[in-house]
Amino acid sequence: MKIHLRLTILLVLCTTISTGWAQQKTRLQNNWEFVKGDLGGVWEAVRPQTAGGPETLPLWEKVTLPHCFNMRDAVDPDVNYYQGPGWYRTQLSINNPYPGGRTVLHFEGAGQKSDVYIYTKKVGSHLGGYDEWTVDITDAIEEFKQDPAFQKRFKGKIPLEIRCDDSRDLETIPSQLSDFNVYGGIYRHLNLLYLPAVSVGELHAKTSMSADVKSGYINPIFTFYHPAAGGNISGEIVVKNTVGKIVAKQPIDINLVKTDSATYELSKLTVKNPHLWTVTDPYLYTVEITAKHQGQTFTHAEKVGFRSFLFADKGPFYLNGKRLLLRGTHRHEDHAGVAAAMTDSMMLAEMQMIKDMGANFIRLGHYQQSRRILQLCDSLGILVWEEIPWCRGGLGGDKYKAQARAMLSNMIAQHYNHPSIILWGLGNENDWEGDFQKFDKQKIRTFMSELNNIAHKLDPSRKTTIRRCDFCKDIPDVYSPSIWAGWYRGVYTEYKKTSEEEFNKVPHFFHAEWGGDSHAGRHSENPDKALAAIKAGSGNDERKGDASLIGGAARVSKDGDWSESYICNLFDWHLKEQETMPWLTGSAFWVFKDFSTPIRPDNPVPYMNQKGVVDRDLAKKESYYVFQSYWATKPMVHIYGHSWPVRWGDANELKMVKVYSNADRTELFVNGKSYGIKQRNSQDFPAAGLRWMVPYQEGNNKLRVVAYKGKMIVSDTVSQRYQTAKWSKAAKLVLSKADVVGDIATIQATLYDAKGVQCLDATNWVSFSLAGDGKLIDDLGTPTGSRKVQVYNGHALISVKLNKGKSAIAVSSEGIPTATLSL
Repeated sequence: MKIHLRLTILLVLCTTISTGWAQQKTRLQNNWEFVKGDLGGVWEAVRPQTAGGPETLPLWEKVTLPHCFNMRDAVDPDVNYYQGPGWYRTQLSINNPYPGGRTVLHFEGAGQKSDVYIYTKKVGSHLGGYDEWTVDITDAIEEFKQDPAFQKRFKGKIPLEIRCDDSRDLETIPSQLSDFNVYGGIYRHLNLLYLPAVSVGELHAKTSMSADVKSGYINPIFTFYHPAAGGNISGEIVVKNTVGKIVAKQPIDINLVKTDSATYELSKLTVKNPHLWTVTDPYLYTVEITAKHQGQTFTHAEKVGFRSFLFADKGPFYLNGKRLLLRGTHRHEDHAGVAAAMTDSMMLAEMQMIKDMGANFIRLGHYQQSRRILQLCDSLGILVWEEIPWCRGGLGGDKYKAQARAMLSNMIAQHYNHPSIILWGLGNENDWEGDFQKFDKQKIRTFMSELNNIAHKLDPSRKTTIRRCDFCKDIPDVYSPSIWAGWYRGVYTEYKKTSEEEFNKVPHFFHAEWGGDSHAGRHSENPDKALAAIKAGSGNDERKGDASLIGGAARVSKDGDWSESYICNLFDWHLKEQETMPWLTGSAFWVFKDFSTPIRPDNPVPYMNQKGVVDRDLAKKESYYVFQSYWATKPMVHIYGHSWPVRWGDANELKMVKVYSNADRTELFVNGKSYGIKQRNSQDFPAAGLRWMVPYQEGNNKLRVVAYKGKMIVSDTVSQRYQTAKWSKAAKLVLSKADVVGDIATIQATLYDAKGVQCLDATNWVSFSLAGDGKLIDDLGTPTGSRKVQVYNGHALISVKLNKGKSAIAVSSEGIPTATLSL
């Protein structure tokens, strides 16, 4: 096979790494120590310690990686989250098995500025909290080993220190005006790699197909790591199908050019009758290099897929020549208790829930996310829009622009092979000023054009996109305007009209970000009441200041009840309308999971954006099932109100019971009596016609639904109490044990009026505190995991770890006597 060398500038930076680079990889998870704050210098991390002496300061805590500085304080209701430096240290046992091999640290993500030291020698730095990077520590280790005194002191181990810093800096991205925390720490995996003297650095396996789709082509373009070693490379590149059978191959025979900028390209590999990658059948092939250099064998593997896509001019989206309505959501890398340091199992659980909901598309906002997420999108069948964190604030100087360019280049290089990716995002809400004295639209346009050109040069096979910057909407291939009908502006019944107006303004339209907030556990008997005060026809865009809960025009985001009841109606309307929009490429609601943000301290859960259909700990809200009823194919049925223990109204009043299901027909039973079978009709709002007006009896009521989809039968039940007693202003708090499991007690605070009637629509703020042996399970950013929270339907929950001891819990609310309970 002919091999030719291109002397062009390498598409990727030498610090990038791809999926199969490591010959021997170890995750550095354990035996770490951490100090929150800065040191006087790296010497303070390694100097000999004297028991009780000043050398023992500062005090280091034991941690495991991944680790985020802000795992708790991001949602602490009483403080601004910490932004500044933090230090990590450990000692490595190095045993590279390859003579002349390289020892490399591979960071999958660390925020936001990082410096790496071997003993006191600085060996690498990186700016950017989301792209991957590496530091070659081979030479520093050898240098350290030359001093026997050091070797004796550290008992043959190699001291490693890492300084991470997420301090505020206007000349870096993302902007601090962004609606998410800019986290600090080594919050993705850190790997120790042992590599042969020469190994594959980067492999881009570009796929294409013949017009009749009877042949698939893979064009391998790759680099070598440490090519300065010189010599001959011989071996083979193969393509394997999903069961490991080789379906294409060719030999490799290369004489290394001693330069780090050398890119090698092999002849195309041909796969006959390629099995296409689709969202319902995400078929993956493996491209694998096995080669030798001076007697050392190395391998490198990448997953690829064959697929084509098209955003039709003034029309819908096509995958492999067939129209596909993109049904999407968004995610932030953020989770209760760990913030950005999500484990692999957490990521798998989240992405599986997204797929089970029926989504086939996700926008990864607003930065390059973990390689694990992209791998899951490939294997689950979820198409991807991934973007760089040029988000709000304006445009900075040369350092700012250099970082944006580097992060775009790294993102494309590192995630190039993923068949799930169809869109590279260049920015988000770049019309949002505030970080700089001057806001120059023309300079933003110029830089946006530059980024657009870089993306197309590095990857001509995918499209570019941005969201909400109208004065740049002509630059990328696909544009998403701001449409928040029924939340930040307007009413949700205007959604279709507004979308069509925006669709007609650009060649390729997509609707990213729509929806609204809901406080999990809060429900309403009259959820659309706030719409009466909203002026229709005034636009449905999001504007600066709309996230505030005070001032400005009437809007549901400020004047609504933030109930799950309202947001289910809003989602329901949008979804039924999207089924009647044949020109629509698709949409992505904001956001799948609640996430923390520093700019929303007054939300019902402080410092949380609560627009998710699941809580920050993945507990499902009612709205999850609305999407599932429209998008999922597996039979499902769900009675609205599993988290609504008490409904209210007059005696003998008929109450609406809503059921969300994708079944053909559904029957409802209340207290054992059937209220009839209904056929699903997506255009019969609300709940696709699956709603019944039924009388509730005073006290307990049992609801059961049975749904039929073909020969499949699914059912659901819920119990609710019905209260007819009317209440006045909340006057009393009562604490009680709701549950005790092992050493964990769940405590409920309930609001009553002066006559002892439960206040079921109360929204008061309450604050929990604890004294004694136990510990509040708080700072989770969930309605049941925050010590300061707005109540939901007159009550609030929190859990306590008892530690097998005695404690007393208290709850307070302004103007109401404090209540206590001994545990």
